Amino acid sequence: MKINYRKIQNDKLNSIKERGIKPSILLHSCCGPCSSSVIDQLKYYFDITVYYFNPNIHPEEEYLHRKEEQKRLLSILNIPLIEGDYNTEEFFNIAKGLEDEPQKGQRCYNCYNLRLTSTYNLAKDKGFDYFCTTLTVSPNVNEQMVNEIGIALEKQGDVKFLQSDFKKEDGYLNSVKLAKEYNLYRQDYCGCIYSFRNKESE
Repeated sequence: MKINYRKIQNDKLNSIKERGIKPSILLHSCCGPCSSSVIDQLKYYFDITVYYFNPNIHPEEEYLHRKEEQKRLLSILNIPLIEGDYNTEEFFNIAKGLEDEPQKGQRCYNCYNLRLTSTYNLAKDKGFDYFCTTLTVSPNVNEQMVNEIGIALEKQGDVKFLQSDFKKEDGYLNSVKLAKEYNLYRQDYCGCIYSFRNKESE
């Protein structure tokens, strides 16, 4: 049975709204366009800090371009940013032996896990109430994998995980609209060297 993560997300947001107090959330972001839509969905419920941690992105010029666009958007929205380290060896270590895996396969699972674990650890160290990721706004991401990882991390007991499917209810379409509105660079591949090679071969 397929889990309706969007319903779980909406129920949680409604519960937070009823309490009338904005908890803090550390939002992992993969890029400016994706974060634009997710921030738009969460800004009435949380005090948001964005965490840009993406050692998977290839090449470095692409990583820096996406990071600068992220920073530009957040400066407009007046939302704080924490920049993670760009250590590509972290990504290649978890991708080793999985180079030929398809999109949304085990390599992607490992990549989601790498970034969500870093987000969870930082949220715990900084005392955030919740952690989450923008990844589920993308049609190229397996939202079930993302949520399963987040739920498992939450069970460690320090920070709550906001389950989500941000692409639903026009969430993805809104990211496209907002990217145009803010004149944001929108990449044409997921980020890693393997998705880049797939793009080049099309």
